[in-house]
Amino acid sequence: MSTPSAPATMASEQPAVGPGPRPATSSSTTTTADQATIGKSLVIKGEVTGSESLYIDGRVEGSISLAGNRVTIGRNGVVAANINAREIVVLGKVRGNITASDRVDIRSDGSLTGDVVAARISIEDGAYFKGGIDIRKGGQPAQGKANGEEKIVSAPEPAVVGARA
Repeated sequence: MSTPSAPATMASEQPAVGPGPRPATSSSTTTTADQATIGKSLVIKGEVTGSESLYIDGRVEGSISLAGNRVTIGRNGVVAANINAREIVVLGKVRGNITASDRVDIRSDGSLTGDVVAARISIEDGAYFKGGIDIRKGGQPAQGKANGEEKIVSAPEPAVVGARA
């Protein structure tokens, strides 16, 4: 009798454990795959790399490299770093150069001090921006990011880039 009880207990544990985490994992996986978050009270100094999108509501100093993903600096976010990503949205404060293979969006409460290299840029009324802008076609930033010389050769305004360098 104890033998049938043991398999019954295991069988009842497995379905309880199996389905329980799956819905949580599915929603967590969707949320995690969509975006990781650095909360208000977190301070990170160093290099941030990865293969998922990131929402920063805390403080980051160093460098952020999430090529192919989105980086959002929240209203409370303060970033002193160079950022490399597919898409960058600035709601808080950023000091550093930004390279986006797709677009940069500086919202009305956002503040960016640094140079921007992107295929598209949007700066809302009320936003603060101080720096240079280098607009590239979609295919060029991936190649131009690696070599500064390539961007001067392929950019339609090499004199402007050369003057900044």
